[in-house]
Amino acid sequence: MDTTALKNFAQKARIDLIHQVGAQLKLVLSSDSLARREQEKSVRALEEQIERKTKEVVIEEVAYTWFNRFCALRFMDVNRYNSVGVVSPSEGQTQPEILADAKMGIFDEDVVSKRTKDIILDLLSGRLKSKDAQGEAYRLLLVSYCNHLNMTIPYLFERITDFTELLLPTNLLAVNSILSDCRNALTDDACKDVEVIGWLYQYYISERKDEVFKNFKKGKKAGPREIPAATQLFTPHWIVRYLVENSLGRLWMLNHPRSNLVAKMEYYIKPEQEETDFLRINKPEEIKVCDPACGSGHMLTYAFDLLYAIYEEEGYNPASIPSMILMNNLYGIEIDERAGELAAFALSMKARQKSRRFFNDPVEPNICVLKNVKIDPDNLKEYVKHLGIDLFTEDVLATLNQFEEADNFGSLIIPATNRAGEVLKALSIKYTDNLMALSKTHEEVSIALKQAEYLSQKYHVVVANPPYMGGGNMNAKLSDFAKKQYPNSKSDMCTMFIERNLRLVVKQSNIAMITMQSWMFLSSYEKLREQLIKNSTIASMAHLGARAFDSIGGEVVSTTAFVIENQHLQGEKGSFVRLVDGGSEDEKLTALKEAIKNPDCGWFYRVSADDFQKIPGSPIAYWVSKSFISPFIKADQTIMDISISDGQTKTGDNDKYLRFFWEVSFVKTNINGIWWHHPKGGSFRKWYGNLEWVINWSEEARIHYRKDRVARILPEYLWSKEGVSWTLITSSKPSFRILYAYQIFNLAAPTLFFENRDYLYLCLGLLNAKYSLNILSVINPTLNLNIGDIQNLPILIKNQNQIKFVKSVIINCINISKSDWDSYETSWDFTFLPLLDASYRGDTLSSTYENLRAHWNEMTLEMQKLEEENNRIFIEAYGLEDELTSDVPLKEITLTCNPYYRYGDNKSDSELEELLLADTMKELISYAVGCMFGRYSLDKPGLILANQSETYEDYRRLVPDSSFPADEDNAIPVLDGDWFSDDIVSRFRKFLRVA
Repeated sequence: MDTTALKNFAQKARIDLIHQVGAQLKLVLSSDSLARREQEKSVRALEEQIERKTKEVVIEEVAYTWFNRFCALRFMDVNRYNSVGVVSPSEGQTQPEILADAKMGIFDEDVVSKRTKDIILDLLSGRLKSKDAQGEAYRLLLVSYCNHLNMTIPYLFERITDFTELLLPTNLLAVNSILSDCRNALTDDACKDVEVIGWLYQYYISERKDEVFKNFKKGKKAGPREIPAATQLFTPHWIVRYLVENSLGRLWMLNHPRSNLVAKMEYYIKPEQEETDFLRINKPEEIKVCDPACGSGHMLTYAFDLLYAIYEEEGYNPASIPSMILMNNLYGIEIDERAGELAAFALSMKARQKSRRFFNDPVEPNICVLKNVKIDPDNLKEYVKHLGIDLFTEDVLATLNQFEEADNFGSLIIPATNRAGEVLKALSIKYTDNLMALSKTHEEVSIALKQAEYLSQKYHVVVANPPYMGGGNMNAKLSDFAKKQYPNSKSDMCTMFIERNLRLVVKQSNIAMITMQSWMFLSSYEKLREQLIKNSTIASMAHLGARAFDSIGGEVVSTTAFVIENQHLQGEKGSFVRLVDGGSEDEKLTALKEAIKNPDCGWFYRVSADDFQKIPGSPIAYWVSKSFISPFIKADQTIMDISISDGQTKTGDNDKYLRFFWEVSFVKTNINGIWWHHPKGGSFRKWYGNLEWVINWSEEARIHYRKDRVARILPEYLWSKEGVSWTLITSSKPSFRILYAYQIFNLAAPTLFFENRDYLYLCLGLLNAKYSLNILSVINPTLNLNIGDIQNLPILIKNQNQIKFVKSVIINCINISKSDWDSYETSWDFTFLPLLDASYRGDTLSSTYENLRAHWNEMTLEMQKLEEENNRIFIEAYGLEDELTSDVPLKEITLTCNPYYRYGDNKSDSELEELLLADTMKELISYAVGCMFGRYSLDKPGLILANQSETYEDYRRLVPDSSFPADEDNAIPVLDGDWFSDDIVSRFRKFLRVA
């Protein structure tokens, strides 16, 4: 479905409707308005709503109501579910069919009352004066049809007798009206499937969603009104089918293995072996399917299709099936009233599509919109007294008080009683008209119990795309609720729903969900994973990764779709499909279909979740071979056992306490100075480097770090220790570097320390080896690589000779990397430009560069040889000869002199060489300028004037007070005096002269 037109329409409609409803509101509330004279009660109700909710909220709600109704009417018109076109013209006409019929005196007497008919005829004939007779006549017709539809679709078309009618937009017959836009967007093709309603819902609130996310960036939290917009995400149809077919469809196929239903389930993954331990279902009516965050009902509408096929196969009367499904099988729970209306509407349209007689005796879908219920304690006490204290046990009374924040907590509420339906039924019998004084309390109690019934009964299948919202964006009440009720999954609403849904289903039944993938790996969900693996079984998973939703794009949402059976089957293998590499919905969809048809495709895995427990943190690492897991089983020691992790450094004000090292005095940048070297993460670079920052380590600054509420300081006993450091947040591969004593690491560069230097080199080698890079992508495939992830890696090399050999290899790697890093002015240990080294000097600059380039190539190849040797050592020690090779591509040799690393490998060799030559010449010019201004000297290594260890007087002959005289032939400044053994200009001329 092409959704561009739908998006443009829905977003424009929201703006237009809010504006038009607002204009009507202003007119209605004016002191001399016609509405005040003729519909005083409705105006008063409107004013009460404004006082209770604010004017903006009322306008938005009414606009949303009319949007839903216009779209529903258009959908029904196109599919000929209305007896006449209510918003649509007949073929060849421009005005709605009901108005065209009215002009000819044709009215449906079951819809339009005689009084309304007479008014319409008077308007159209001119007997009743009006500035817009046709417009007023159409409004009366539209309201009549909406009220008529109340008999079949009451949840969407409440009887319009209040202020909603007063705020109906005007000019509905105009060429550019909301109805005209609606007809243009909702074409015959778009209305073939009720899925269009879901897309309209998403797009209508998309700008509201953008507003909410902007507020998140400002530190604002999502309240009950913001949660629906912040968390709504329409699920692509193929993902819906995957979830429903592998939960509801799976349940039916287990009970009816010869069923032809399998032929209709394109995304169904058959069990590897015949299963015997499953939930028994005798007939279709028994199956209860629930979506506890149903939105506009997409999951439920496809479940309807599948259930219809099941009933049909079992021989039920086709005309009766739709009503049976709505009565017995489908349940939806939602906090957004408008979304709930659309879900119910979508199911009714499914039913009407299958049965022309459905509207003759319609069944209202089981959609429960959760509402806040706050019952006055005194009134409740009186109510209980009259209806029987025996009914209101302690758990029932507790339940009645659980819905004060229903629009905030939603389906995450777990009722204290499971007797809600039983109590509700008893109350309906006991309550009589002589208790009218308690009618409000009775209504509140009934609403609370009805909601509790939905939330406490057990279902056979729960399928959901739950709300996604991190704990940092939750309002205080929701955050507190999450911590108390869902301590293992509190970090995101979608993960809380995993726990909640498992409590909504009976034993041996299925939950099918699409959620953020974070719960599969992050340490904050470790207890949740342990709980899932211990008590349930992952039947199947389509690991989608990023870009599964074309409607939002980018890497914003990385997801996984899965089906979990609510019982633990020891050793039972689930089916996992790895789709993380797909760059779009289409690519992932194609890959999923291929995997289902061909399990040997390379991205289909059959694994028991019990194996995940063998890896620290129990990540859902379905794609990892047993060879990779084996070291965790064999090892009796991990990096945690031989390393130290303690404390951190945090300034609380980086602008004040951090500097690039070239921004401060060089002589004040060392262990005796006030500025200490401060590794701060950085780009992908192994062994040594990314050392550009310094931190204020004066006594005054350290006192601040100790006393400030935000700041932290590294324990003093670690200042003098060496360690292994890395970049906390990286979108590329992790890389590990040595941290020397008295280098104070930043939070962005986590560090492990070692008492034993041999262990330091061993761990640095292990962490930069292929095994670790592969297993870390399993333990934590997110952007954040935490200390706990590193400490869990197993140590298998314990032989002292092997350890010493690793040490010798790693020391060479560090030395080469340090030599490379120090060859550039951005290193604090930079002493001399390699191009000026006598070892490479040729007759011309060109030949000198060639000699240096040859040396750089040797360095790169030597580093490659060392890294491959390091890989070989650990591959052999960890038994991974059949899994990994020791080779290291040139692009991963992290030396600045290596163009494949420096510029990337997407360029030709000639392009890389040109870039390296150009940058080397720029570095030469930069160094020359540095010499001319006294920063460097050709006769003395390191910094000179910038060192500030001596006074300017020592250099006055180097830089005379007068401006530099220019050499007219070469336009190069000439320096006075004899400070250099040879004239500096002559030297650089020699290097710059090309033969």
